[in-house]
Order: sequence, then C-alpha cells, then structure tokens
Amino acid sequence: MRRWDFVAAYLQGELQPGEVVYCHAPPGYATLGADGRPRICRVAKPIYGMAQAGRRWQRTLFLWLLEYGFTQCSSD
Repeated sequence: MRRWDFVAAYLQGELQPGEVVYCHAPPGYATLGADGRPRICRVAKPIYGMAQAGRRWQRTLFLWLLEYGFTQCSSD
C-alpha cells in the first residue's frame, strides 16, 4: 500500500476532553439571537479551517494505527 485517501479527514478527528471551541454561526443561519446579540456555536468536532483540525486528525489516526499493530519508524 503506497497511500490512503481519506474523505473529509478533518471531520474524523476528536476534540480533546475538556477542549471547548466556539465559532460564529455559518452562512444561512440567523446571526443574531432573539435578544439582538450575535449568535455563536459550540463546535462538536474539528472542522476545516480550525487551527487544531489537522493536529486532531493526526492524533486520531496515529492512535488508530498503533491500536492495529502499526509502529512508528525511527526516522519519523
């Protein structure tokens, strides 16, 4: 096997326990609440554009590979 292609890879990562991330409401959703204050959303999983998304996906994949018997080569 030379390479793998993961569809929507960043969405497969997990936020660390206790990690809380918020973002603005996406386009198409009401940006103001009933009280007139801007709405924010709590992020449940890493998404494209988040600074942590690539690292969370790498960590999820790394742990999965170790679980299935893969080992890290010494040159990595």
